[in-house]
Amino acid sequence: MLYLAEISGWLATLAFTLGLIALLVEIFFVPGFGVAGVLGVILLSWGILLVSVDVFHATQALTLALLLTIAALLGGIWLANKVNFWRKITLANRQHREEGYLAPRQELAKLVGLAGVAATPLRPAGAALIDGKRVDVVTEGEFILAGTPVLVIAVEGSRVVVKAVQDK
Repeated sequence: MLYLAEISGWLATLAFTLGLIALLVEIFFVPGFGVAGVLGVILLSWGILLVSVDVFHATQALTLALLLTIAALLGGIWLANKVNFWRKITLANRQHREEGYLAPRQELAKLVGLAGVAATPLRPAGAALIDGKRVDVVTEGEFILAGTPVLVIAVEGSRVVVKAVQDK
């Protein structure tokens, strides 16, 4: 019987230590809450159960720990709201059209059917001069040399698609 008591002490220590290690691995090395986190919680709980006098005291200790953890989380969230913590770590800037942040889709849509000249080699992306303006363009996969006449065949969002115009 003494032998089992000694194993129980080492087993509880080992389970608790491995549980802590698994939780630390989950927190610092593995994103999300997966196998290591679940295994860590199970091993920690098992370690607490092994060192308890009986199951009632172990369950009472685990319930108290869970309630204190939930209270600490809620208190932390309340405190963060009270001291405007979220505003301090959140970017408050807004992107406005007047400042040039949004693509002028209406202007790009007007380019369909217009001709221009490849300002850079298009392999398949590059720039072209269309209607006197430099525009970022792409081809449908082909390589077009700089200086080649191009025609805008489509505009998909902010993507302007061109093809080489064949000289006749």
